[in-house]
Amino acid sequence: MSNLLAIDTIYLEPAVAAYPLGREILERFGPARRIEVASHWNIPELHGNAGSVEDWVRIKRSTLVLGVKKGLASRPNGRSAHFIAPSSSNGCAMACAYCYVPRRKGYANPITLFVNTEAIGRAIARHAAGQGPLPAPDQIDDRHWVYDLGENGDLSVDAMASGGVRDLVGLFRGIPNAKASFATKFVNPDLLAYRPEGKTRIRFSLMPERIARVVDVRTSPMPERIAAIDAFVAAGYEVHVNFSPVILYEGWEEDWRALFRALEAGIGPAAKAQLKAEIIFLTHNAALHEVNLRWHPKAEALLWRPDIQETKRSEGGMENLRYRTGWKGRWLSRFKALLAEELPYCGVRYAF
Repeated sequence: MSNLLAIDTIYLEPAVAAYPLGREILERFGPARRIEVASHWNIPELHGNAGSVEDWVRIKRSTLVLGVKKGLASRPNGRSAHFIAPSSSNGCAMACAYCYVPRRKGYANPITLFVNTEAIGRAIARHAAGQGPLPAPDQIDDRHWVYDLGENGDLSVDAMASGGVRDLVGLFRGIPNAKASFATKFVNPDLLAYRPEGKTRIRFSLMPERIARVVDVRTSPMPERIAAIDAFVAAGYEVHVNFSPVILYEGWEEDWRALFRALEAGIGPAAKAQLKAEIIFLTHNAALHEVNLRWHPKAEALLWRPDIQETKRSEGGMENLRYRTGWKGRWLSRFKALLAEELPYCGVRYAF
């Protein structure tokens, strides 16, 4: 196991050991200290504990939370996927400075794994059965309803701690009208043995390497992500890329041009023939900005740009910062033109 995880403490809900996956995870991390909690959402040492920000990375490496997923509904999406599936996890061992999950979970958000993946899988299968065939090709997919499995975490990292990801990939092999999808910033070669048979789309997130070294903390290096694409295509995955987040700074266009050229040189004909992209410009958050200043202020020099950003209140009442509307449209047009020039075969599924 890589040094991304060195679990020494597990917080768990009382019911966890009643599930086969729960027992599998507990056995995998047998020496770890176990602390029983009433709810995976209510752990004072982790959630809302301002003092833990100084231990941000240590907590991500050493702490695991296990719970039982209560809500099993699939929600409409219409952007990256048709539906957001009930999540099998929440939080992450990586520490990207712009990640939105800490906004909801407090100052520390290590991986929370849900052990009732069989119930999650049954709920997804029932929902897909109720959809019937995809009426017509759309921006999301040509043939299948697409379910995003990784809204609040990174399944490539989750797979280091649990067999639940393997089971979900296997689930979609048997759902004729649906496909799984998740984004990742971590190359986990174990996934190559999962036999997706074209029914799981993995989206490798990419950005210029020199910026990633500042904001993509504890992730796989960009050359490693690009180098993995051919292997994942050969293993039966549909592989797309997320150009995300696009962060604006002096010289951003030339850095992205270099990334596009590295991608062109780094993948073969089979990958290029099926390659599509999402483009997502940065959204930041005022509360996360304050947290980051206490553990990673260097990142904030890139992320916090009130001179070119505007405030927008989120549906949850949070103060988010996005690039100013009129300017963002022009920058997005420039980005898409640059992509078309360098990678003309890479269609854009979604841009925001």
